[in-house]
Amino acid sequence: MLYLIFWLSLFLLVYIYVGYPFLVTVLANTLPALRPTAESRSDENLPFVSILIAAYNEAADIEATLANKLELDYPSDRIEILVISDESDDGTDDIVQRFGAQSAIPVRLFRQSPRQGKTAGLNTLVPEAKGSILLFSDANSHWDRQAVRHLVTCFDDPNIGYVTGKMVYVNDDGSLVGDGCSAYMKYENWLREKETELGSIVGVDGGIDAMRKDLYQPLRADQLPDFVQPLKVIEQGYRVVYQPLALLQESALDDGGSEFSMRVRVSLRAMWALKDMRHLMNPFTYGIFAVQLVSHKLLRYAAFLPLVTFSLAALLLAGRGGIYSLAFMGAVALYVLAWIGHSKVRDDQATSVFLTVPYYFMLLNLAALKSAIAFLKGEKKVIWNPRKG
Repeated sequence: MLYLIFWLSLFLLVYIYVGYPFLVTVLANTLPALRPTAESRSDENLPFVSILIAAYNEAADIEATLANKLELDYPSDRIEILVISDESDDGTDDIVQRFGAQSAIPVRLFRQSPRQGKTAGLNTLVPEAKGSILLFSDANSHWDRQAVRHLVTCFDDPNIGYVTGKMVYVNDDGSLVGDGCSAYMKYENWLREKETELGSIVGVDGGIDAMRKDLYQPLRADQLPDFVQPLKVIEQGYRVVYQPLALLQESALDDGGSEFSMRVRVSLRAMWALKDMRHLMNPFTYGIFAVQLVSHKLLRYAAFLPLVTFSLAALLLAGRGGIYSLAFMGAVALYVLAWIGHSKVRDDQATSVFLTVPYYFMLLNLAALKSAIAFLKGEKKVIWNPRKG
């Protein structure tokens, strides 16, 4: 029985992080590629778009974010910005109103009281939006000047209903983050490229997304819009794709604690989303996408289980020698490197990818474990404070 646990756990771990990406790559190289177009449109043919931003006490970031949106290379008569303040009390509303009074493009402020969270805020904004294309930005998201053009050109394909851009983490000086967090994003972005070639991706960033307004469906306040809304688009028979030319730069979280809290919150809401949309995991109805959703999301969030059982089995079998001893030493090395990486990050010390990748790998799995416990208890996360999870 112990041997079975060892090999089954090892198989699951290898499949989740290596096997599934390999499967997607093989299928993407075998089937006809379905990449979104990168052709540009003339200004007179561009659609009217609405940028939607939900904010709670974002006075430290909202000014720079709005300034960034006003600098976008997009016709000023075909764009608007809608901001909903989730009962902010730090001056966020005043900053948005000042921009609205001075801007060459419409910047409209809405206020949500009492606090209800991002999802409820978006439900309020969408009926007020004039654009045929909705663009979703976080209150601290900075887009490349050409980002909107790259996003909207994807909708030339009538089968595409939702598009996400490429997020990269940057330091305060604007340089790319070179740690495990960045490595994780590179891995995810590469996987999204391959999934797009198959048909649809199964995860988006939320800070630089676009969708057809007529496909938007109001969600419950406890549902994660960055996850459930794209799945609703799939449910309606449209594709969800990745456009790497639409760039988003976002500051890395200041410390591991903030990153961990954010990952716990996102993982918990994603688990509820998977429960709500579990019918999409039926391969007889949704084909390869069902396999993608199970492999990329369900198994990924549950990866802590085979990680624990593999580590325990390797410990108990280490005395048998051979591959079991090597597996035990490998597990110990992973945990030691992760702990050293954690110590380096905690003390704000520069370190190598050989430490930060194991650290970030363990951070994600510990966050998923904590989220799973909260999920089993029936806990939900609807509102939170910015930047601190």
